[in-house]
Amino acid sequence: MKLFRLILGLAVTLVFSASAQVTVRLTLDQDQFLPSESLPVVVHITNQSGQPLHLGADPDWLTFSVEAADNFIVVKNADPPVVGAFELDSSQVATKRVDLQPYFDLRRAGHYRIIATVRIKDWNSDITSPPRGFDVINGAKLWSQVFGLPLPAGVSNRPPEVRKYTLEEANYLHSQLRMYVQVSDESGATIYKVRSIGPMVSFSQPEAQLDRSSNLHVLYQSGAASFLYSVINPAGDIVRQEIYDYLNVRPRLRVGDDGSITVLGGVRRVKPQDIPSIQSPNELNAPAHP
Repeated sequence: MKLFRLILGLAVTLVFSASAQVTVRLTLDQDQFLPSESLPVVVHITNQSGQPLHLGADPDWLTFSVEAADNFIVVKNADPPVVGAFELDSSQVATKRVDLQPYFDLRRAGHYRIIATVRIKDWNSDITSPPRGFDVINGAKLWSQVFGLPLPAGVSNRPPEVRKYTLEEANYLHSQLRMYVQVSDESGATIYKVRSIGPMVSFSQPEAQLDRSSNLHVLYQSGAASFLYSVINPAGDIVRQEIYDYLNVRPRLRVGDDGSITVLGGVRRVKPQDIPSIQSPNELNAPAHP
């Protein structure tokens, strides 16, 4: 009996010693998400053990658990892929980014907590992070449109796949209204992507048009005298985004005879990358070196 207590005490001491030498911490870019919105988490692993750690070689070296505050069971669809061997020297911090959305069913509004566990195989020890809380909130539907995916090149003998764009607004952190876009199947049962477009004002009515490639063009008021223009492709990715200021004429979308969509009115803000770099005469005349 004494030997069992001694072994148990030694095991507990080793666990506490490992957790003091190696720490795991979770961070999120935001605290609120819409149902099925991308949920990127960043895992920070700090090594103060005085020896290098060999991590990432096994599929279970990093695992996640998600639980609801009201004891609602969160369905786990699969384990996120995290394999990728690396060595973490002492006094170093490693970061691992993982999108948990495809692997946990987070369509229900409520408060949730994430815990990350790092398994150190050489020590036969598990290190867990403190819980990181976040909320899933519902948005208000503003607009929706069913569309067909363009057929691949050389294919013309089958009907197109049907999807649906939906624009939603949500009161982010109870103080900032944000516009979201959702891409789903026609019924809305299967959601392919949900993502934030940007901030908006409460009285803004979004203007939305689809071009001939089934891209969604959205223009809405994002500030007192500013409008945000975004182009979203059928995969739900924002491929273009510009800001227009309301000067004399309100910005609006214009559909051309060829199906192209442009913004009329307002003045587009110039981004730093839009300004060409200017070389000095010395740089222009500098001799080329092999």
